[in-house]
This record gives sequence, C-alpha cells and structure tokens, in this order.
Amino acid sequence: MLKDVLNKDLKKYMKEKNTLALNAVRSIISEIKNKEVEKAAELTEEEIVQLIRKQIKMREDSIEQFERADRNDLAEKERKEAEILQGYLPEQLSDEELRKIIEETITEVNATSKKDFGKVMKLVIQKVQGRADGKKISEILSTLLN
Repeated sequence: MLKDVLNKDLKKYMKEKNTLALNAVRSIISEIKNKEVEKAAELTEEEIVQLIRKQIKMREDSIEQFERADRNDLAEKERKEAEILQGYLPEQLSDEELRKIIEETITEVNATSKKDFGKVMKLVIQKVQGRADGKKISEILSTLLN
C-alpha cells in the first residue's frame, strides 16, 4: 500500500539524512493523517494519490510565484520536492492511451456535443484512476467534442 511505502521511505530518508526528500514525504504523511482524522477512517489508495497530486500542484504554484519573485533557489527546492512526490504516483498514461479511453467513453455514452462534456469527463476520470492529469483529459475531450 502507498501509505506503507511512504512510511518506509520516511525512515530511509532519515537514515540517509536526505532533508529535501524527508520534508516532501513528511508533508504527505502529515496530510494523510490529517485527512484520516477528519474522515475518521483510513484513506483509500485513490484518496492518497489525490492528496499527492494536490501537494504537487501546490508546489507547482509555489514555483511560479518564486520565479516571479526571482527566488530561483526556492523554486528549485520546490521543483525537486515535486519530482520526489511524482515518484509516488501511478504510471501515467500516454496521450494515445488516454485519447483511446476518451474516445471509447464518448462512444459508450453516445456523447455528441459539449453538453455531454461533464458526463464523459466524470467517467474518464473514474476509468483512468489517477493515471492522467485532469487538465490533459479536459484538453483532449474538448478537441473531440464539438
């Protein structure tokens, strides 16, 4: 389970004294514990993947802000942490694989126009289960639905 992998890596990074990776993993573990307390139950793998994606997105936003403020040292730190967290996400689908799944879903629901966008988007997200970025799904879907 992903949570076990994170805890194991936490110990590994402590022993290696890899503070950058340690901080990245600690932040995710902390976020998971907070959500579990909030939910009063263990998180599923998919929920943990969503938390990791959220953390990566937050780091990407920080990178943009740091670069605008000409703080490249901080931007680079955030970039490296984002790369470390990226390693915990499931293997991403290629554009071709994603396009095929989207086309199949459009056919399944007989989608013909932009009105069906939400319905198709919801099903595709369920099918890919965190193996593709929502933005990318949206872009491909927009080109396929007129």
